[in-house]
Amino acid sequence: MSGILYVTGTPIGNLSDMSPRAIQTLESVDFIAAEDTRVTMKLLNHFNIKKPMISYFEHNKRERGEIICKRIENGENCAIVTDAGMPCISDPGEDLIKLCEERNIKTVVIPGPSAVISALAVSGLETGRFTFEGFLSVNKKSRNEHLQSLKNERRTMIFYEAPHKLPATLRDLYSAFGNRRLSIAREITKIHEEVIRTTTEYAAENYTDGSIKGEIVLVLEGAKEDKNEEKYTLQDAVEIAKKLIEQGEKTTSAAKQAAEICGCKKNEIYKELL
Repeated sequence: MSGILYVTGTPIGNLSDMSPRAIQTLESVDFIAAEDTRVTMKLLNHFNIKKPMISYFEHNKRERGEIICKRIENGENCAIVTDAGMPCISDPGEDLIKLCEERNIKTVVIPGPSAVISALAVSGLETGRFTFEGFLSVNKKSRNEHLQSLKNERRTMIFYEAPHKLPATLRDLYSAFGNRRLSIAREITKIHEEVIRTTTEYAAENYTDGSIKGEIVLVLEGAKEDKNEEKYTLQDAVEIAKKLIEQGEKTTSAAKQAAEICGCKKNEIYKELL
């Protein structure tokens, strides 16, 4: 009979946040898949848990994923943990879940602390709708494309960032989004926890000297709806496309241009034109 993979949340800084259920899970499984076995060993020692571990991280996930799944299929139970917080969120554990799905291996989640949700909760920004964007790329082209794709995003946006990259990121956020409200949460649940509620403009001018240290989560205000923005219906878009066709444009080109003007889907306009 096949075993179970337990997706187990661990503290993001304060060991007191470890849940009784998470402790019980780590005590009961046959082995633990850990992002960094040295980090997880400290956690296990703190709670006096003795379990065999297998390392599972970005550069060995394909090979180790197969090994882990085979052991589970042979009847062993496994807990996957990350260095801090919920595994599988901006984490190689995501691939292990997909592998388990392909092989019909049962997965059970043991919820724990999350830097994303914790930072959002204390940001002072809208929490009803949000999008998690992970780490921005270090590649300048990919980074700019990512930011540009979010320019009209109306949901609150959440980013992870490393302290040594923060100055450049704060400047890039101001450059890409203009002046918006921004929350900089650092060292969540740790001794030096701090939440700086500011703006992108102020942050770009005052927090780019490298003085902000620790694990950082950025929470950015989404784009505001322009109340004066003209609203177009699909029929409006079709009429615009028809006029373009009368002026000599091909149907596909007219549909594309009308879609850009009205914010409608090109395929829907094209279908109506036919």
